[in-house]
Amino acid sequence: MGKGALGDIGFGYRPRAVYASDPARSRGRLFDEPESPTRTPFQRDRDRIIHSTAFRRLKHKTQVFVAHEGDHYRTRLTHSIEVAQIARALARALRVDEDLAEAVALVHDFGHTPFGHTGEEALNEKIAGWGGFDHNAQSLRVVTRLERRYAEFDGLNLSWETLEGLVKHNGPLTNASGKGLKGAVPQAIRDYSALHDLELDRFAGIEAQCAAIADDIAYNTHDIDDGLRAGLLTLDMLEDVGLPGSILKRVRARYPQLDDVRTGHELMRRQITLMVEDVIAAAADNIERLKPDSADAVRAAGETMVTFSAEMAAAEKELKAFLYKHLYRHAEVMRVRADAEQIVRDLFDVYFADPRAMPDGWREGLDRAQDRIKARSVADFLAGMTDTYALKEHRRLFDHTPDLG
Repeated sequence: MGKGALGDIGFGYRPRAVYASDPARSRGRLFDEPESPTRTPFQRDRDRIIHSTAFRRLKHKTQVFVAHEGDHYRTRLTHSIEVAQIARALARALRVDEDLAEAVALVHDFGHTPFGHTGEEALNEKIAGWGGFDHNAQSLRVVTRLERRYAEFDGLNLSWETLEGLVKHNGPLTNASGKGLKGAVPQAIRDYSALHDLELDRFAGIEAQCAAIADDIAYNTHDIDDGLRAGLLTLDMLEDVGLPGSILKRVRARYPQLDDVRTGHELMRRQITLMVEDVIAAAADNIERLKPDSADAVRAAGETMVTFSAEMAAAEKELKAFLYKHLYRHAEVMRVRADAEQIVRDLFDVYFADPRAMPDGWREGLDRAQDRIKARSVADFLAGMTDTYALKEHRRLFDHTPDLG
């Protein structure tokens, strides 16, 4: 940890730092609305996100294990809540806006398909000729177009800062001349930014950076927990992985008679604490070095400020590699993934061939629409499905549906 880094952290009692996003100076919403007398713009964003249909659907969307495999595995909803809790802790310690960090954390997975990244890959393959599918761009489509709750506009009409954080929480998307840094920028993002410039060549505010690294901390920890619960990982396997292995050694030394379940929980809570405290210290060092004097100075800094230390970054990289090899690519997980991919492909093919197979509100006009428009509408419908609804639809439309249990 940086020298003295934990001596000046915030506990929510002090004013915001100069580099925090100030809700009183928000850049506003695409559609002007009267300000609330009781909530800041970022608090309203958080509330709108929580009350949205897309948020509720996350409870039946896969994180790693298909939602119906067991009640105790993480779903996209419980994952998002864990990310929000960590993001708030980081924002509080750095004395920045907790509500904005929470809003970005809660909305960041809105665009995920049923069956997690598996569904995304299958859908991206199906509409590759019409711009492809990107879950981050789909999240933006959900909150700017597809949610239909308000009388005066489509979407949730979130503030500029929340949308910027949603789109850029992992860093800039373009260089200064507008060229994509990691391939073409999805059209949905370019279209919205043309109306409400999200400054795609700059970094996001510090609150969005808190949400982004909170996502890494959450899944690097809870995926271990779920892997242990599923029996695909064991505590003994973790002994040779630097970060969890070192924690496990200390837990076993202190509690030699502790059962494996509680040992695993001790490992999880201590790993989160270590990673959070490391980020606070590293971010404090970065802030001291770069000395941003405003929220815009954070965006113009040319680098991410909320980071792991070099040592923790190396440990986190090793842990990700371990999880990729032993959990995400485990034979049983891959079997379920293959079946889930086929379900998504089958559903897309049916809806694209005959949009009348979709419900009212989705199929109107598509029988005469251009393929590009039809493909995107089918992708919107499919991406919004929960795991359970996708399985139900497949059973309705096909004689045989794979068993994902």
